[in-house]
Amino acid sequence: MSEHFSPAELDNRLEALESRIAYQEHWLDSLDQATAQQERRLAHLEQLSSMMSERLREQHQALQDADTTAAPNTEGFNPQDEVPPHY
Repeated sequence: MSEHFSPAELDNRLEALESRIAYQEHWLDSLDQATAQQERRLAHLEQLSSMMSERLREQHQALQDADTTAAPNTEGFNPQDEVPPHY
């Protein structure tokens, strides 16, 4: 069954379609911008994570080096007996 539309109805339908397309284009542009921003943020966070991992490795190595060069514990001293700094 073929539908017959008046020119005014066709104009209205065309305007509605154009409006929907414009809205979808705007929405896609917004999503594209959000995706690009997230990619930049992710790259920055990955860089920070890498830097922090490297810093932790360096600190761990420094602690190991300090432990090997430190004098042995005196007899009777147990580090677990010390009061934590927050007390």
